[in-house]
Amino acid sequence: MRKRGYAPPVLALPALIGLAFLVLPLVALVGKVQWSTLWTDITSAEALDALSLSVTTGLVATIVCIILGVPLALLIARAGGRLASVLRAVVTVPLVLPPMVGGLALLFLFGRSGWLGWTGWQIPFTTTAVIMAQTFVALPFLVLALEGALRTSGIAYEQTAAALGAGRWTILRRVTLPLAAPGLLSGVILCFARAIGEFGATALFAGNAPGVTQTMPLAIYTAFNGAGVTQGSAVALSLLLLVTAITVLLLVRAWRPSSPSSAVEGVG
Repeated sequence: MRKRGYAPPVLALPALIGLAFLVLPLVALVGKVQWSTLWTDITSAEALDALSLSVTTGLVATIVCIILGVPLALLIARAGGRLASVLRAVVTVPLVLPPMVGGLALLFLFGRSGWLGWTGWQIPFTTTAVIMAQTFVALPFLVLALEGALRTSGIAYEQTAAALGAGRWTILRRVTLPLAAPGLLSGVILCFARAIGEFGATALFAGNAPGVTQTMPLAIYTAFNGAGVTQGSAVALSLLLLVTAITVLLLVRAWRPSSPSSAVEGVG
């Protein structure tokens, strides 16, 4: 059996062109880094504020996504065919919407003149708004990754655990989630990466106030429009985001699922 399959060799040419189209812009970005001032650019007060805010809000948004996304993924995975398709489509919407539209939607819901404006909540243009915007765009990554893992693992081991006398919460903790751990971990990592890279929804819903709502993407945008941090810092922050993305991919690639049967062995 040929391990490389039987694709026509001529397809290697457009494949290499596509690969170059993805890689060369990143190489150009790295080439613009001022290595002599890289440490100074990254450790400037403005850059550190943006970095700290991005990491902090990204972590909080990821925790929120876990709290909300795990039950939602379970609901979709265990729902019937038509209902599951509808729920999956709804969850996917933020992935295909322009982020700016997501920001407007959040503003029209939580803004002073929005549907929930009567509550008096001052959410827009605060750090809380940053977390909400990040959660809105990142939640689908966790839900879809975990839902796929849950659907693949099925319910056979859950039924076995139930037959052995395990309760629902025990089955969830000792069987369901361990079986879906690869999807959960991948979803969490991708969720965090998407959260710290969010720009559009954050800009419209949270604004761009240094130290309050100015995350790394917003600091980069501000720098290249002639305000805030220097362009050297903007390139340095871009490099930092690139390194984060590569690290995320390496973490996902390094994960290997464990044997499904090991999850059930500890239930009895």
